[in-house]
Amino acid sequence: MRHLRFFAFALLLLAACKPISTNVELNTDNTPKLAHHAENVILLIGDGMGVTQISAALFSNDNRLNLEAFPVVGLHKSYAADDLITDSAAGATAFASGVKTYNAAIGVNKDTLPVTTILEEAKSRGYAVGLVATSSITHATPASFIAHVKSRDMMEAIALDFLKTDIDIFIGGGKKYFDRREKDERDLIAELKNKGYLINDYTQSELKQITPNPAKPFGYFSADGEPLPWSKGRDYLVPATNLALNFLEQRSKKGFFLMIEGSQIDWGGHANDSKYIIEETLDFDRAIGVVLEFAKRNGKTLVIVTADHETGGYAINQGSKMGDIVPGFTTDKHTAALIPVFAYGPGAELFSGVYENTAIYNKMRLALGFK
Repeated sequence: MRHLRFFAFALLLLAACKPISTNVELNTDNTPKLAHHAENVILLIGDGMGVTQISAALFSNDNRLNLEAFPVVGLHKSYAADDLITDSAAGATAFASGVKTYNAAIGVNKDTLPVTTILEEAKSRGYAVGLVATSSITHATPASFIAHVKSRDMMEAIALDFLKTDIDIFIGGGKKYFDRREKDERDLIAELKNKGYLINDYTQSELKQITPNPAKPFGYFSADGEPLPWSKGRDYLVPATNLALNFLEQRSKKGFFLMIEGSQIDWGGHANDSKYIIEETLDFDRAIGVVLEFAKRNGKTLVIVTADHETGGYAINQGSKMGDIVPGFTTDKHTAALIPVFAYGPGAELFSGVYENTAIYNKMRLALGFK
């Protein structure tokens, strides 16, 4: 009986994800014809956030999430080029560049050749661009949008790539990879400041109060290495999201691309810690709420929320109640489950259906009107 209920739920979810051809008229070249293109794209990635992570956060938050406001839902296939189960590096590279690559690859294809990212292309077209994460800014997901190295472990090489693309704003941990480098002893923070960046050692409280000058690019290091969990005092994702949105809106009249990662949902999954997962997912959902408010006011912003993969084989077991989840885990690693995609704003209709994770890159470009 339990299996029948799960099968019925799966059928309902797939029915809700209507194929794109039923919703979008095609041009003569078979590309979707959109009523309006987006000026801004905000991609929010909840690392390791599958359907159960979302469900557990919902049931632990008075049965409410900001995610419920999204009118379009789809599913993506997360597998990597070399493994049915992806890691964050291959998953984020698929979103950023539209290519399937091997696990651990950062902004390179399966032959280790660099591939252009949507952040880099947007910047080359005159858009403002930014990255916000609750991990090190050199961690796999944010790194895949700006760096090109053969392994995610090459943190110092990833940091060096921040000087090769004129990113307008970045917020995350990993300061030590910039100013206390073992290989070359360069001070990349000093080099960024010489390029005009405003980079100061703000506290979390100060970050909530500052309004950076949009005439100068901005960087904020939230930790020397990896930031703390939300439960241990890290509380900058919402103010950082607010700051980045206001900054980028003023920074470029053409538009902007922003990636925001709720990084530590994944870490809760690896630890098989249900409380950690729920707290991090709710922190991420609060940032989603800020983004939705901005998009509703702005009217020209496409918002996409997804995950690179699911972590932990997380389940909500018998005995669970509203506000009291009884968890189960099948692994302390990633799984190959299909991953939900939520979309709001101009071009949102592109994101219904079931598709490869690489399609998210192509759909973002279509929404922006990139040829």
